[in-house]
Amino acid sequence: MIYADNAATTKMSDAAIETMTRLMKETFGNPSSLYSIGQTAKEVLEQAREDVAAVIGAQPREIIFTSGGSEADNQAILSAAVLGARNGKKHIVSTAFEHHAVLHTLEKLEKDGFEITLLDVHENGIVRPEEVRDAIREDTCLVTIMYANNEIGTIQPIREIGAICREKKVLFHTDAVQAIGHIPVNVEDDNIDMLSSSAHKFHGPKCVGFLYVKKGIWSENLINGGAQERGKRAGTENVPGIAAMATALKEAADNLQKNTEKLTAARNKLIAGLKAIPHSAINGDEHNRLPGNVNFCFEGIEGESLLLLLDDKGIEASSGSACTSGSLDPSHVLLAIGRVHDVAHGSLRLSIGETITDEDCDYIIKSVGEVVEYLRGFSPIWRDLVSGKKQFIL
Repeated sequence: MIYADNAATTKMSDAAIETMTRLMKETFGNPSSLYSIGQTAKEVLEQAREDVAAVIGAQPREIIFTSGGSEADNQAILSAAVLGARNGKKHIVSTAFEHHAVLHTLEKLEKDGFEITLLDVHENGIVRPEEVRDAIREDTCLVTIMYANNEIGTIQPIREIGAICREKKVLFHTDAVQAIGHIPVNVEDDNIDMLSSSAHKFHGPKCVGFLYVKKGIWSENLINGGAQERGKRAGTENVPGIAAMATALKEAADNLQKNTEKLTAARNKLIAGLKAIPHSAINGDEHNRLPGNVNFCFEGIEGESLLLLLDDKGIEASSGSACTSGSLDPSHVLLAIGRVHDVAHGSLRLSIGETITDEDCDYIIKSVGEVVEYLRGFSPIWRDLVSGKKQFIL
């Protein structure tokens, strides 16, 4: 079996599992309690906060632990919206291919009277900093742009966008769920005010994440109750899960260069092999993308059939975000970069992990080619394309 859907979730690392299980057995206390086992849990919690902060160049007190990236996105965006509304600023700038945790939150705010500008990301899947600058107005309270796209893997010019926001005195949030642990991220160097992350994207546990909020920026509570997380996120902290996240993140950071080199080589091999399939096209910039991301469209087929037949061959992949896998609509990300509906339906996302081998890559290329040819063999759309009734797009 070749697992090639790491953008959906990753396997927990052995070190993260060891940390989590050990703490579940030995350090089960509530970190808000004053007695010994509670204070031991508190020490573990704060060490994890220091470890997470160090990886992204933040201060420990700037880290709020959450249940994952979606919660962190919501808290960041709603915090900026509340602050903006208090100052008469109700305009937000984002992009058309954000994760739905961002887009649906913006839709909610739009119903509450906010004006939302969604920028084009162009055919290469990259937003242009000058267009961000042009979109910022006197009443703009937030710019929120993802660090790396969850479907096509393109990496955005976050540092330049952050500098523009600093110059314009506008808060800047980035959904870095796909970036953290896979490419270098430094909140100070990148001019980031708020950042969201999720542990299960870098070999940590599910339902654990964090929100970075730069010191001095006010944060609205999304969950009210106790005084945990300096009063910014109520609920007893999941100490074993948080510590396991910190372990996984440190491990990812320590091996970042080695993993990047290996994954980039495998990614490039896959891209070269899949490009040889007639009437196929890579989605997004070929080089400015996450090391482990490969995303293609194949004309004349349905992506769902492609995935099922690849699964029969022992290859587990996806056609886009796992968060919208039940939808019959084509990917909003692919539509945002200009893919037409018929082509967008025939997409394949391979998000490979550090265990990938050259033999795995060869097998994936061979298998995808065979399945695409097989599906086209009885596709009426492909028949119309070949006969000339319809024009090829790719």
